[in-house]
Amino acid sequence: MSHGSRRALIVKALALPAAVGAGVLGWQFPGDGPRPRPAAEASAGPAGAEEVGTTGYAVPRDAVVVSPQGDDGADGTLARPLRTVAKAVAAAGDKGTVVLRGGVYHETVTIPAGKRLTVQAYPREAVWFDGSSPVRRWAARDGAWESDGWTARFDASPTYTAGARPSADPEFQFVSPQHPMASHPDQLWVDGAAQRQVGSRAEVKGGAFYVDEQAGRLVMGSDPRGHDVRASTLGEAVTVRGAGSVLRGFGVRRYATALPQLGTVKIAAAGVGVENVAVTESATTGLSVLAGGARLTKVTASRNGLLGVHGNYADDLRLSAVRADGNNTEHFKYAPVSGGVKITRSRKVTIEHSVAADNFGKGFWLDESVRDIALVADKAVRNADHGFVLELSARAVVAGNVARGNDGAGMKVNDTSDVQIWNNTVAGNERGLWIVQDRRVKGAPGTPGGDPRYKGADPEMTWRAEKVTVGNNVFGAGRPGARCALCVEDATGGGAAGMGLVIDGNAYSGGRGTPILWAGRGGTPTGYPGPERFREGTGQERSGRPRPLPAPIAALVKRPPGTLHQGAWIS
Repeated sequence: MSHGSRRALIVKALALPAAVGAGVLGWQFPGDGPRPRPAAEASAGPAGAEEVGTTGYAVPRDAVVVSPQGDDGADGTLARPLRTVAKAVAAAGDKGTVVLRGGVYHETVTIPAGKRLTVQAYPREAVWFDGSSPVRRWAARDGAWESDGWTARFDASPTYTAGARPSADPEFQFVSPQHPMASHPDQLWVDGAAQRQVGSRAEVKGGAFYVDEQAGRLVMGSDPRGHDVRASTLGEAVTVRGAGSVLRGFGVRRYATALPQLGTVKIAAAGVGVENVAVTESATTGLSVLAGGARLTKVTASRNGLLGVHGNYADDLRLSAVRADGNNTEHFKYAPVSGGVKITRSRKVTIEHSVAADNFGKGFWLDESVRDIALVADKAVRNADHGFVLELSARAVVAGNVARGNDGAGMKVNDTSDVQIWNNTVAGNERGLWIVQDRRVKGAPGTPGGDPRYKGADPEMTWRAEKVTVGNNVFGAGRPGARCALCVEDATGGGAAGMGLVIDGNAYSGGRGTPILWAGRGGTPTGYPGPERFREGTGQERSGRPRPLPAPIAALVKRPPGTLHQGAWIS
């Protein structure tokens, strides 16, 4: 479903037991976007970076200091700061600290391998890496405005491989015919308002621009006179190749990052920390993790062209209080990748107390051989596709989360085994919890989804939706036209009875449409209008009451073992 077809939806008050977590009742969700957040969702808890310019990290006495008013011939002290971050990184010793005074840095910086550095903002000064430059020379010609001598060039490859053509398989094409310029990283703003890139001069009108590479010319439809016009002139901001380095306290904006470059901020070394960093208005992906042991804490990835946060081969990854909102502004296809957070081919991934909101795609998506997953106390709200997705993965705990107001499923478990789904609140989605086995076969030639680090097939990855426990969740009313609160489907024909599912202790609101769909032998689903009929027909929901919270789940959600509670703990 396209974002343009979103409708306003209201979750009605639910007649649920007193043990049900408060907070899912009576919320109203806005329709077409970009959408203002309701007052109750204005902050969505502590997730996201502190406002740029408000952090207060201590300045070591031997720090190398940089200032936009500095001089690269200076000694890098507080009294005589350097001018560029790149010069400071080169001057700093191993385990040193680079401190950035307030202002704007128009740079591409790499922390090299073998050097462990901390790069941080000066206390309570706003620091921005900015990939854009002002464009001041314009001439009116033939109904548009033109700036000559434009030389910025960016890779428009529509895949993660530079120079590659789109996949022959439509399912793996990033760019849709409706948005053909999505992979072109060029960006232009007028007084901070992003302009839309078009593919020819004839399409230029107010709010649109065109890059005429042959003529070396930038063409725009809006009158630039008296306005601040800026365009991206750099493709990457910060790449970390020094293991154990730390980035903290600054913002990154307006880089024309191409798809093959993977991320505006790129973590390419082990054990890197990123804290209180905001990455916004990247042409594609805000932040990309490509190595193990990364810790992302209070990070904001907002209004990026494709994706907020990306991870691949990111073993032992932890995202804490991360906020990914308003991403996929270029309207890439929802699959193979777009939205808030997508992690692939990684072991031991934890996402906690984080928010994926208002993304034009999925919220949190873990796909293609992710194992040992914990999704704890997160919120996936108002995304244009599914809220939480586990796909072609194994061994996951999904506990204490909220999935609300998403255009797809609130939670989807697709060809993923050994999943514990406890104490989540799922309401106002097109489907509630969707457990689905499709026809993909592990190891089939030409079928992606494995981890190339394994010479043979990873035995932990069965590609089966099986051994899934669903306990103490609240399934609220769906959005208008919702299919089901709990949906179990099997395209292979085996039926839900053979999946090894345990479903018990959940609360259902009834609501619109069929609340429970259950795949029978041969794949044909049976609809049950409520938990009583569901129990009679399948033997599931045996207890009819909340189950004691198992100790391993209790430890993750920080509640006493044996707690009797349904739904997420929502203040």
